[in-house]
Amino acid sequence: MTVTVRPLEQSDHAEWHRLWTAYLKFYNTVLPEETYELTWKRLFTPGEYEPRGFIALIDGKPVGLTHYMYHRSCWAEANNCYLQDLFADPEIRGKGVGTALIDAVRQAAKAVGVVNVYWMTHETNATARKLYDRVARRTGFIEYDLM
Repeated sequence: MTVTVRPLEQSDHAEWHRLWTAYLKFYNTVLPEETYELTWKRLFTPGEYEPRGFIALIDGKPVGLTHYMYHRSCWAEANNCYLQDLFADPEIRGKGVGTALIDAVRQAAKAVGVVNVYWMTHETNATARKLYDRVARRTGFIEYDLM
């Protein structure tokens, strides 16, 4: 079983929608269809700060996705890369999909001169945290939102 990761393509829309819906459901979140449409459009809009995405496949079947975006920093000349969403179908977790998606984002960032790739997860997401603790360093920062 080989994991293949590639940039999202227009023909991935239905599977991207399925995977992102499953990701949002995991976090007990429902978004309006307009947000799906806008996000899909942004994923293919040219521009340095527009979100991008990868899809992971096993035997040609989409099984995971990630969204990421670049942004400026006051701490460095180079941009940062925020890995916003990462999801693998539950039945294939532990098969290297998450690692492959993270590595694809790392390589894409490196190709444009970005070395800082970071992300967040919920403290209760023990399965993902096992992977994250293995592939990255935990910074100790705590997130706050003004919602």
